[in-house]
Amino acid sequence: MSQIRGANTSPEVLVRRYLHANGFRFRINAKDLPGKPDIKLTKYKTVIFINGCFWHKHDCKRYQDPKSNSGYWLPKIQGNVQRDKENAEKLVNMGWQVIIIWECEIKTNPEPRLQEVLQLIRRNER
Repeated sequence: MSQIRGANTSPEVLVRRYLHANGFRFRINAKDLPGKPDIKLTKYKTVIFINGCFWHKHDCKRYQDPKSNSGYWLPKIQGNVQRDKENAEKLVNMGWQVIIIWECEIKTNPEPRLQEVLQLIRRNER
């Protein structure tokens, strides 16, 4: 478990490089907002969470219920899901646009999802 990183994961770095290459400037791991979003684009009042499919229980082939110590892991993962939902609601109530990028969406062919994210961000331009 000590090998699992919480920040600067390869999906996060990929998204940050893409945004930067397209002219966006941002802050990472914004501690001043609920849930500490992975990317905060203040100018666009947008935050981006880049979620791992296992840790945030995405409904895709990458997520499987844990086979060992499931009495510990299932409630922990369910707690992550509940916390994600609450943080997203708080951010929306504060006027932020919340974008969630799943690991599986950008693992093999990231371009379509990243293009979609650019459109969502630009739509929120002030």
